Amino acid sequence: MQGNLPPEAQEKLEELQDLQETAQQVAAQKQQAETQLNESETALEELDDIDTDATMYREVGELLVKTDYDTARDDLEEKVDSLGVRVETLEKQEERVQQQFEELQEELQQMLGGAGGAGGPMGGPGAGGA
Repeated sequence: MQGNLPPEAQEKLEELQDLQETAQQVAAQKQQAETQLNESETALEELDDIDTDATMYREVGELLVKTDYDTARDDLEEKVDSLGVRVETLEKQEERVQQQFEELQEELQQMLGGAGGAGGPMGGPGAGGA
């Protein structure tokens, strides 16, 4: 069907495909950030049950490095804050991409529905399948 589309419609369709790919990438990044945020929040909660003078280690690459309670708590709190901001940013980006996708999809449907004459985007017989 793509070969029968006017060049403007073909361009819009390609933009839609690009936006769909972007939306999938943003969703995957958001899911990863949410997972890291949940893990960090859980670790922070677990610190409440640990004695403040307990020997603690943190992961640095493939090594475990000795750390103290206050440093571990500060690092985790900073990580939770940072990941919270990241998730919010990705949510906003996801909403923007979705809105752009819907607007572009509507433009394409109007373009294809309007190409046949009187049908319009809602009633044209060839409007489905886009």
